[in-house]
Amino acid sequence: MSTTIEMLAEVPLFALLDDQERALLADRVELVTFKEDETIFRFGDPGDSMYILKSGEVELSVKTKTGEVMFLERPSAGDFFGEISLLDEGPRTATAVAKLDVEAIEVDRGDLDELFRIRPAAAMDLLAATGKRLRHNAMLLRNAATRNVNEEVEDKRSLVMKAADWIAAFSGSLPFLFLHLGFFAIWIGLNIPPISLNFDPFPFGFLTLVVSLEAIILSVFVLLSQNRQVERDRVRSDVEYDVNLKAEMQIAHMHEKVDMVYSEVTRRLDRLEKQRGASHVHPAPRIEHPAPGAET
Repeated sequence: MSTTIEMLAEVPLFALLDDQERALLADRVELVTFKEDETIFRFGDPGDSMYILKSGEVELSVKTKTGEVMFLERPSAGDFFGEISLLDEGPRTATAVAKLDVEAIEVDRGDLDELFRIRPAAAMDLLAATGKRLRHNAMLLRNAATRNVNEEVEDKRSLVMKAADWIAAFSGSLPFLFLHLGFFAIWIGLNIPPISLNFDPFPFGFLTLVVSLEAIILSVFVLLSQNRQVERDRVRSDVEYDVNLKAEMQIAHMHEKVDMVYSEVTRRLDRLEKQRGASHVHPAPRIEHPAPGAET
């Protein structure tokens, strides 16, 4: 219990509470643990609690509509997360994964109501921290970069795939051709007059066998390399789709801004036109008629 009270005292959200109030709140909260790489909650899960980290690290991320996993934040000891879903009772807006063994204090909505009852000013601190996090996340989303094809494919190659790529590239080069021409010339020259060692006489059956085996082995490596190239092309296509989708979304956003500016300018011009028209309207002069019998 004393550890929980001390932990609450280190969190800015509960720092304004006195010892008695923190002790009262510590009786209500629950201490939970998560193993490394364990998922605490996923995007879209029901959100009925927030977490205050006592130890460990948590990574918050979200997957965009283009399939990219975007890193948002990495809270550490003393930080809290998951408060958005707790406030609006909506689903989780991100995925939280424990990057190290995590020990945290779980605060549910009843605990939060008790905190606000004890110290109403704590609501402003929670809103300020939430607003800062939302502003940070919005900046990340605005500056999101497109995936790099080389990073997506090259870093995932195994040793066999690297060897297959090198053999496939070398088998299609001029040095490979010249080496084989020289090898064939030496082989044939050693088995025909005037040298005639006859270890593989005409029609060079052993040479034919070696060439056939080499062709089979090379074809396998070339097919492996081609399969990897197909995977690379698929990733490239996905990246191009992401770029096109982002460009389309940006253009749509620019159209919305232009429409808003046009609407605002039109509204202001209409208001100015009405004000100008009202300022130029003068009342008609009053014509007084002489009384009957008056001299003209």
